[in-house]
Order: sequence, then structure tokens, then C-alpha cells
Amino acid sequence: MSSSTSLLDQELLIQKLDIFKIQGRDKRGRKILRIIGKFLPARIVSVDALKKYLEEKIFPKLEKKSFAVLYVHTDVQRSENFPGISALRSIYDAIPINVRENLEAVYFVHPGLQARLFLATFGRFIFSGGLYEKLSYVSRMNYLWDHVRKNEIQIPDFVYDHDEDLEFRPMMDYGLESDHARVYGAPAVDSPVPMYSMRCIS
Repeated sequence: MSSSTSLLDQELLIQKLDIFKIQGRDKRGRKILRIIGKFLPARIVSVDALKKYLEEKIFPKLEKKSFAVLYVHTDVQRSENFPGISALRSIYDAIPINVRENLEAVYFVHPGLQARLFLATFGRFIFSGGLYEKLSYVSRMNYLWDHVRKNEIQIPDFVYDHDEDLEFRPMMDYGLESDHARVYGAPAVDSPVPMYSMRCIS
């Protein structure tokens, strides 16, 4: 579908789905680029559209000071939300040098076993310049608040729901138990606004 949808329409979709958002700071005072993996419709949005959106809307805001990335991996499906290894490498290579140098930490929320194995295998190949060493896995939201100012970040409700599921079904952390989806879904592509309920923890 990305081939039949104009680049501009894809960029507008990326913005509407709120995949990337600069919001809040961590405990060291660094800006945070929040990324919600489940919001990315990888089968609809092209790599070129992602790169263009980041180059125009996100990177210019991160050129002058250090920042951290908060990536939320909750409920990400490989077939729906993962653009592929070559795409990830292409996007990473498109990051301007000064922005890349300003990136000091990556908080990876709800990684799961498959994501951990993938990064252990391909992380150093995809991400050069020591980025892999800046990666911190965050298995529970309570641990995230040890690093991030919790009253400054909006997190979708489904992330907290998954967190609660993990407390009662800890084997889900290791991919040994199926995770049945709740009623929450990704924002509808034809919806005028994202339908996720958000919480800003105070």
C-alpha cells in the first residue's frame, strides 16, 4: 500500500498516529524522543516516508542538546509493525551525525524474548557508533520511572495493561505464554484522530 500512497499522505499518517513525539525529560534533564512501536503501520508507511518525516519534523529539534529515546515495544507485531533489518539500518544511517552524537540513552520498554535475541544478534550490526551499548531494557513501567520524570510522559493505557498482565503471568516476559490482545487496537488508519486513551502519570 505504501507504493500507492503518496509520500505526503504517508507523512501525514505518521504525524496523526503520534508514533514519534518529543516529550518530557529523563532524570538527567535530557529531552526524550518517545516512540510507540505498535503505532507504526510498517506495511503502509515506506522507509522513505519515515526518513523524510524524521528529517523534517524530529531531527531539527534534537540537534543542539543531548537527548534520550524512550521506545515502547509493547504489543508490537513483527508482521504489522516491524519495517525490516535493512529499513532499520537505512533509517539509522539517515540520522545526522550531530543528532546521533547527542543521543545518550535508549530506554527499551517491554522488550520480550524475541526482541532481546534480535538485538543481541543484529544490534551491533545495525547500530554503529556505540548505540547498542546505550540500550537499557525496561521490563516494567515502575522501573522506567527510576530514569524518566513520570509526570512529563504520556503512555497509552495498553502499556499499563500489559504491565499488569506481566505481574500475574511473568512467563510472558520469556515468550513462553501467549498474550491475548485486549480490546485496544492501533489507531484506525481512516480515523481522523488517534483513538488511544492516554495517561500522564502524576
